[in-house]
Amino acid sequence: MREIVTDKAPESIGPFSQGIIDGDTIYISGQGPVDPDTGEVVGDSIQEQTERTLQNIEAILQAADASLDDVVKATIFVQDMDNYDAINNVYEGYMSEPFPARSAVQVEDLPIDIGVEIEVVGTLR
Repeated sequence: MREIVTDKAPESIGPFSQGIIDGDTIYISGQGPVDPDTGEVVGDSIQEQTERTLQNIEAILQAADASLDDVVKATIFVQDMDNYDAINNVYEGYMSEPFPARSAVQVEDLPIDIGVEIEVVGTLR
């Protein structure tokens, strides 16, 4: 097992790694719309928050010599399911076909005041 660490994504806010490589599998911890330079939440809209979240995931994948094309499963945690379509519109622009398997779950609260958090599992090719 090997830890993935990059300063191009936010530091973990608890006892967990940004990502882990185990064999040929990459596990990226839940990411949100946090600017890695300032530690501040960015984005006034759910679209902006989703975009920053996916950029953070992409940065961690790149630190593992992988990309969003290597994602096989994604889980989206959203505070308001009314934002589902807006999140999908941004997500579709970052992911390529065949799209990863995915689930989306509405949650009551997230560790920081954000509207979306995404975790992914990928594979090293």
